[in-house]
Amino acid sequence: MIPVSQQELVNKCLGGDRRAQFEVYQSYSRAMFNICLRMMGKREEAEDVLQNAFVDVFTKMASFRGESTLGAWIKRIVINSCLNELKKKKIRIVSGDDQISEVEYDEYEEDFDIEDIQRVKKAIGQLPEGYRVVFTLYLMEGYDHGEISEILGITEGASKSQYSRAKQKLHQILTQRSKTG
Repeated sequence: MIPVSQQELVNKCLGGDRRAQFEVYQSYSRAMFNICLRMMGKREEAEDVLQNAFVDVFTKMASFRGESTLGAWIKRIVINSCLNELKKKKIRIVSGDDQISEVEYDEYEEDFDIEDIQRVKKAIGQLPEGYRVVFTLYLMEGYDHGEISEILGITEGASKSQYSRAKQKLHQILTQRSKTG
């Protein structure tokens, strides 16, 4: 098969070409599912949000202007879909007015293997929703606290506080597991 440019693929999707739509889905669904899973915390919810997000992708394809990559545009739709679903569930963001000192975790750095990565992913899934969402947006998706505060409608301090608390809780979960596991 001859490689198709991003714009050609978009144009084919707009024309109703099911193969082009399938190609877009195949190209991006795995990475987007991982985002959904990190943000939603439960596989079933992540699958539902992913499917709804791709429906939005194809219905809003005409608004793709090529100002970013197609993947970045899809990622934004996926993150917004996750956030909308979490807002429906009324995620709880704890006020960031109280100061939490940053905990340094450098002393815990070591080489990680696949089992460690799976353990960390599972621990992230156990974080309270508010913590998990801020943690995921900041650390894994690269948003800064100002952007997160705008996205979630919270103060920048609340975002920083949630992130700090998420790190502390994650450390607690992982430490607890190593003692019991």
